[in-house]
Amino acid sequence: MREDMAATEGSSLNPKDTYKTKREKSVIRENIEAILIALLIAIVVRTFAVQAFKIPSGSMLETLQIGDHILVNKIVFGTPIDIPFTDINLFWMPGLYKPQRNDIIVFKYPEDPKRDFIKRTVAVGGDVVEGRDKVLYVNGRQVDEPFAIRKDDMIKPGSMDKRDNFGPYTIPEGKVFVMGDNRDQSYDSRFWGPVDLKKIKGKAVIIYWSWDTSKKWNHLNRIGRLVK
Repeated sequence: MREDMAATEGSSLNPKDTYKTKREKSVIRENIEAILIALLIAIVVRTFAVQAFKIPSGSMLETLQIGDHILVNKIVFGTPIDIPFTDINLFWMPGLYKPQRNDIIVFKYPEDPKRDFIKRTVAVGGDVVEGRDKVLYVNGRQVDEPFAIRKDDMIKPGSMDKRDNFGPYTIPEGKVFVMGDNRDQSYDSRFWGPVDLKKIKGKAVIIYWSWDTSKKWNHLNRIGRLVK
């Protein structure tokens, strides 16, 4: 009997060991909760407020370089709310105002909504837009575009290609006409038409990182620049 009692007593946990075990479990639980909360906040911010994008092509040169990483404000124009990490739309969140001319926007590419494009808004609903020999006209007036570049001296007739001569088009309400700043190397509304406001993801705001493996350190001085 005494041996049984001794064995039972010897197997009991020390109160300090019990506290230590509970404390370890508590710390683990707190860490898991903190991680879950951080993930939830990140998902909410990405869905409703700000999203990061990387510039993969030169269609917006020289305004945006290949390798620029930008933050996009999703609140200003309103945004389609999708199930996180999917293309399934839940509803449309209204914005503060509609895109204006010269706003640089990120949107779902009309011909493939799974892809995101970034271009500059050059005309809005009700505007009449036209291109004549590489010159842009909106509502009959030539537009001053110091940001636009044209590196090809050849002018293509509208019957062959809409790059240099197109329109005039009247932009329907609820849509915007977009073009890349690199006018001779951009696939944009000249070729596939205006963008529906409900396809717009947001307005490009700032370059938070820039890295091009072909140029290495040359882009680091772009960090913190406003996109305009």
